[in-house]
This record gives sequence, C-alpha cells and structure tokens, in this order.
Amino acid sequence: MSVNVVSINVNGVRAAFRKGMADWVAEHRPQIVALQEVRAETKDLVELFATTDAAYGDGGHWHVLHDAATAKGRAGVAVLSRVAPVAHRTTLGPDDFDSAGRWLEADFVFDGKPLTVISTYVHSGEVDTPKQVEKYKFLEAMQARMAELIATGSDVVLVGDLNVGHTELDIKNWKGNLKNAGFLPEERAYFDNIIHKQGWVDVGRAAHPDVPGPYTWWSFRGQAFDTDAGWRIDYHLATPGLAAKAHNYRVHRAASYDTRWTDHSPVSVDYDL
Repeated sequence: MSVNVVSINVNGVRAAFRKGMADWVAEHRPQIVALQEVRAETKDLVELFATTDAAYGDGGHWHVLHDAATAKGRAGVAVLSRVAPVAHRTTLGPDDFDSAGRWLEADFVFDGKPLTVISTYVHSGEVDTPKQVEKYKFLEAMQARMAELIATGSDVVLVGDLNVGHTELDIKNWKGNLKNAGFLPEERAYFDNIIHKQGWVDVGRAAHPDVPGPYTWWSFRGQAFDTDAGWRIDYHLATPGLAAKAHNYRVHRAASYDTRWTDHSPVSVDYDL
C-alpha cells in the first residue's frame, strides 16, 4: 500500500485557504497532510478542510490533530489524515521546555503496517538573540528524540519546516548567509549528526543528489521567487527502512508568483508500506 504524505508550511492556514489552498488539496488528494505555522484554532482546520471532502469521493472526512503554540497566533503544527490516527504525542524535551505548537507525533496503521508521521516547526532564530538560544534548545531536544525513534526500528518520517539549510546545495545564496540564522555551522552540525551519525535519510536530497535545491521557500519580497533565489528548508527525514520505500518526491512549486498561497511549497512523498 502506498501512502502519500505532504508537508506544508501554510504561513497561516486561513490565509492559505483564501488564496487557493483548497483547490490544491482537492486536485492532489493527499492522504496525510502535516502543517506548520497554522496560526488558527482547531475548529478552523476542521471547517476549512471539510470543504475538500467531496473531492475524495469516499464519503469520509479529515481527522484533525492540532497543537497550538503557547502564544496565540504564533506557530502551530497539525497532522490531518483521511484515516484515523491510533495515538499522538506533543511532548518534546525536558518538562520545562515549551515545545507547544512545534512538535506533533501521529501514529497510524495502514493494512496492519504502522507508520509514524511527525510535523515539526523549528524556530527561525536570530543571531546573538534569545531567539537563537531557543532554536538551539529545540534542535537539541529534536536530535535527542530522533535518536530514540530511530533506535526502535519503526517506520517514522519527520516532516516540516526545519529552518536550516543543511549544505551549500540547499541555499541559492549560501555565501551571503554563512553568518545568518538558518545556515550557521552550529545549526548545520545538528543535521550532520541526525543524518550521518544517527542514520536518518533526507528523502529530498536522496531524490536529488549533488544538485542545487530543489528549493522549498522563497521570500515574498523582491524577485526571489522569479529568480529561484530560494532555500530548501522543508524536509522529509525518514528512518532507513521507510526511506527505502519512498518514491515520487516532489516540490509543488507554484506556477507563478501571483498564484502562490504560501511562501513555501508543499513537499510530498509516496511511501510503500
């Protein structure tokens, strides 16, 4: 059985639906949708995604898991699915660590085969500020949890806006960002550990080895989208067994600047369980 998993930083789900996200969902009919930067209430997600039910033609509905941020109108992650999850978790790191709105694990079973999908939204950070300190705290907690997950041998995929370009291939203007949050050596070292030491597979890079991009985020400012001056910061990181069953990796880049409904692109992968 093949399961389609899509990750999307929606930059505010209500705004995204106003700009055309419903049409995209209806056209592509993903089975699991992981969202970041929801910035809305659970009832908003239920109502918005219900408008796409008819496109599936199965009489079913969306099952909605949502973890809002502590600060209202900020962050927020969700996992929506056409089959009901069997369990979910939102805790990450030490008890005093506030990961609300940034980490959501959802467990599914498809034809007897378990699958865990994690939607995560890493802090954007800002050099030499408390924001960067919080980003490192989150990356540390994420790294520790990923070590636990891969040790289980289960099929797990972590998706989301991780706000770090791992290598020079992941940012168009990497030389100009060596001292900026998102491409700092200290940030990228976490990805070295997760991928090269723990053994997680970057499905996007495995599908496009040794080539720039494909980028997943472009600033709304200037000509970044038109000149493809982007960043690849939206990932599918899969356990090795699941990565071996991954195919059809795709970045759904909008046809033009004026047809975008978020500053990110949906990133989808099919997993054969």
